[in-house]
Amino acid sequence: MSLLTACVLTMGFAVALAGPSRAQDATPREAPAAKVADDADKALLDLSKQKWTWMAEKNVDALEGLFHEKSMFTHMGGTWDRKRELDIIKSGGIHYKKADVQESSVRVIGSTAIVMNRIRLLAVVGGNEVTNPFMVTEVYVRQDGKWQLAQLSFSVLRGG
Repeated sequence: MSLLTACVLTMGFAVALAGPSRAQDATPREAPAAKVADDADKALLDLSKQKWTWMAEKNVDALEGLFHEKSMFTHMGGTWDRKRELDIIKSGGIHYKKADVQESSVRVIGSTAIVMNRIRLLAVVGGNEVTNPFMVTEVYVRQDGKWQLAQLSFSVLRGG
């Protein structure tokens, strides 16, 4: 096998050879790892979207299953743990009425995933309805075959 053929095959391409060192047709082929990554990306984006729905519905039972037991939450008003976040949602201290997700991306690194959402959030905070543009960073960890939210941070976007 020529060096060119070995390099092309290593890169995930199917190659039909016309001779010992010439490729006539190099057609890209989806590698199995890329398919798995695409599936994980879609599952995480779907899970993130579902999280916004559960938060709007104050579905604390579903969120309790999603939030890792050691998860942390960073808001404009402070940082706290899972129990306090669930209590705040349940009591209506913060009511996430609607998250208009404008952009989303995901990056998976081993058993950790980072989901970035640019949103416009309509919420009731302390009895006042407010709308703010945020970049929300969600960090998920995969344990026992299940993604759990480990960290959620809101960064306000100025001029948005």
